[in-house]
Amino acid sequence: METPEKKNRKISTPHTRYRSLSGYLTDRFGERVHKIAIDAGLTCPNRDGTISRKGCIFCNSLGSGTGASLIGGIPVRDQVASAMEKIKRRFKAQKFIAYFQSFSNTNAPVAILKDLFDQALISDSIVGLSVATRPDCVEDEKLKLLASYSGERMVWLELGLQSAHDITLKRINRGHDVACFEDAVGRAKELGLSVVAHVILGLPGETKKMMLETARFLSSLPIEGVKIHHLYVVRKTLLAELYEAGKFSCLEQSGYVGLLVDFIELLRDDIVVHRLTGDPHSGELMTPLWSLNKSQNIGLIHEEFERRNTWQGKNFSVGK
Repeated sequence: METPEKKNRKISTPHTRYRSLSGYLTDRFGERVHKIAIDAGLTCPNRDGTISRKGCIFCNSLGSGTGASLIGGIPVRDQVASAMEKIKRRFKAQKFIAYFQSFSNTNAPVAILKDLFDQALISDSIVGLSVATRPDCVEDEKLKLLASYSGERMVWLELGLQSAHDITLKRINRGHDVACFEDAVGRAKELGLSVVAHVILGLPGETKKMMLETARFLSSLPIEGVKIHHLYVVRKTLLAELYEAGKFSCLEQSGYVGLLVDFIELLRDDIVVHRLTGDPHSGELMTPLWSLNKSQNIGLIHEEFERRNTWQGKNFSVGK
């Protein structure tokens, strides 16, 4: 087994102090791979009345997506074709991942989901399928459908957890508990699916200790990836009402940077870090304004890794 000193000598740049998505994709496919964000026109059981009609307190009418289904109802096939052409021109990319982003992308009958996924896979250039959804919206037949694509393409099931604490999930009106997430991960793994967990740092009422416990929880599960967001406030959400009433404040930039590195130090070193910060639409954002400085935020995170001379998994240990 490598000693920390040997391992650290191998890690010579900020980008390799954690297992980044870009590095993982380049290693796997031998070239840069771009994600195509898709809005399938689906909604969420926490908004359509199945669970509630309020939604999570941080989510607005776009469901963290592009809004393409709301602007003229653009078919999935056309969204993908248009995005591929733009990305090819701008980045000279040749390989892509079809990313079903908005709302809960398993919130429909299997036949409809199959049609939507098939529409996205319009070319051999689409080397991956990534589907974001909720752990309470992945019945076995839907998992089997996703698994049916994994023979020819990389398939990721992206499950929103946000926090490993039921008290927090109730506070943010998540509509499911931690056990639901753990069950969904287990069933997905039985079918050979790769799971990416979504978490948010800075949720109302969460202490640093609680957030780091979420990192330890994720490292105890058979997941392949994690997306880490900081909590930001967008207009027309329940969180915006709390913020305007003075009942909530967001993390400062420096606080988030330090907390994020603490979090990644606790992650197993085989987990791929798909995202380091949130990425809000500028027209919707209320606070914190530093959320819009993506390149600066990532630069500060890399600097913090270097300043500490640390790396992903440094503080991970089995059984903790």
